[in-house]
Amino acid sequence: MNRSTLPSRSVYGLFNDSFPPVLDGVTLTVENYVKWLAAAGRRVCVVTPWCPVSPPHEGFDMYRYLSLPIYNRHPYRYGYPRLDPFIWRSIRRTPFRIVHAHCPFSSGRLAAYAARTHGIPMVTTFHSKYRTDLDRSLPQVMVRYQMRRLLEFYNSAAEVWIPQAAVEETIREYGFRGAVRVVENGNDFGEGIADPAAYRRESRRMLGRRPDEMALLFVGQHILEKGVEIILRALPLIDSDVPYRMDFIGTGYAQERMKHLAVELGVGDRVTFHGVISDREALRRHYAAADLFLFPSFYDNAPLVVREAAAMLTPSVLLEGSTAAELVSDGDNGFLTARTAADYARVISRLAHDRSLIVDAGIRARQTLCRPWRDVLDEVMGLYDNIIERYGHKG
Repeated sequence: MNRSTLPSRSVYGLFNDSFPPVLDGVTLTVENYVKWLAAAGRRVCVVTPWCPVSPPHEGFDMYRYLSLPIYNRHPYRYGYPRLDPFIWRSIRRTPFRIVHAHCPFSSGRLAAYAARTHGIPMVTTFHSKYRTDLDRSLPQVMVRYQMRRLLEFYNSAAEVWIPQAAVEETIREYGFRGAVRVVENGNDFGEGIADPAAYRRESRRMLGRRPDEMALLFVGQHILEKGVEIILRALPLIDSDVPYRMDFIGTGYAQERMKHLAVELGVGDRVTFHGVISDREALRRHYAAADLFLFPSFYDNAPLVVREAAAMLTPSVLLEGSTAAELVSDGDNGFLTARTAADYARVISRLAHDRSLIVDAGIRARQTLCRPWRDVLDEVMGLYDNIIERYGHKG
């Protein structure tokens, strides 16, 4: 960071274990917090692990600290702030007014340090099902240790936020007994499009989708926890008279396995793996060109991708009982199904034979699931100011 840009007035600190070029829902959330806080004249500093490729940024400050790649979780990196003396000095010297931790691990510990050092409040958002990640990566003795530390972290926060009400069940399972506040995530894909239906037709033409073809889409980490195998195993079970095209966007440890499985199941010629699409307009075109967004995940709490698809009039097919499906009513603003490939395929086939159901659900999804980020951040800034005032730290 260029020291000359360090603000002379109070700083809003946003701490997360990932930031571009690493892309996921939490990263996108933090990016939009930065954008709209800065637009409102608030000085922002992002604290995140170092990455070999760091895109240029303007309008906010950034501290990156020592990190190493995480085995089997490319492109994610784990930060090691204890081995980086410069990050602690930077945090001590920065006049933070409030800090917001979007992850409880290395960046979260730095946020807690900043709060203690400056005597300021720390807010944290519980975004993910962290125990699932830990169970996959660590022996159980270490998982129990990390979960104790995680609980201590959330107990130390001035406020704990969750992105939708159903997420409370997960954090209670982890042992947290304090108050939680629902602060929804926003959506930037619906902005700047006067006629979504026309944009959708143009996108299908640009991407070569035939009028009779069912365009199916998944966007997200290519990991088994997100139900990607259910999608692949459902494809050969779709009614034989339904022409379809399946697009996977993203990357993850299961990608090669997914590619092999597509070939093994005989659907390789209908499936395209695009990798990560970082160009937001190109990604928006893919959402708009799709008929259905497929997301059979029990892993996700409040996936932004479902809201992004909804903004482009594309309803999602989700699993009954999943946290991701909390805001979706079957047949109204999306579709719900059981957690089997056969059930998933039956829903897709039924909708392919009656496209009017998709059109109606897409309209309702856009109406009910799309809240602009600028509105969310108006709420967030009001909450920040209230918390700061309660703690006696007025700017």
